[in-house]
Amino acid sequence: MKISELAIASNVPAKTIRYYEQVGLLKPARRNDNGYRQYRIKDIDTLVFIRRCRELNIAIGDIKQLLDAQQNPNASCAFIDDMIAKQLNRIQQTQRELAILEKTLSALATSCANHKIEDCSILHHLKSN
Repeated sequence: MKISELAIASNVPAKTIRYYEQVGLLKPARRNDNGYRQYRIKDIDTLVFIRRCRELNIAIGDIKQLLDAQQNPNASCAFIDDMIAKQLNRIQQTQRELAILEKTLSALATSCANHKIEDCSILHHLKSN
């Protein structure tokens, strides 16, 4: 199938598919005589897997490891459990940081009752140490 067909079937933009090929997540497509990329049906599954990993904010390097791991179905998956646990910790840390950011912005949003720049408490707060 052509890249446009693969993009539709996997719900991954063609530009992103080319990028995934470039960084080694997707095996390079075979080229037709006219130079068009020719993809296989199993590339759909690979791209859906990659897309779902990216939706979980899993790094490209980790996705490569997950793809490689699938080549040895009898191997231990302990490192995958560890990888997901670390990703969960990163997301939880990001949530904590976002909660602090939200609280700070919320306080700033309600701190200024002035209508002049020279008296703007938001600007004064942002300028202070």
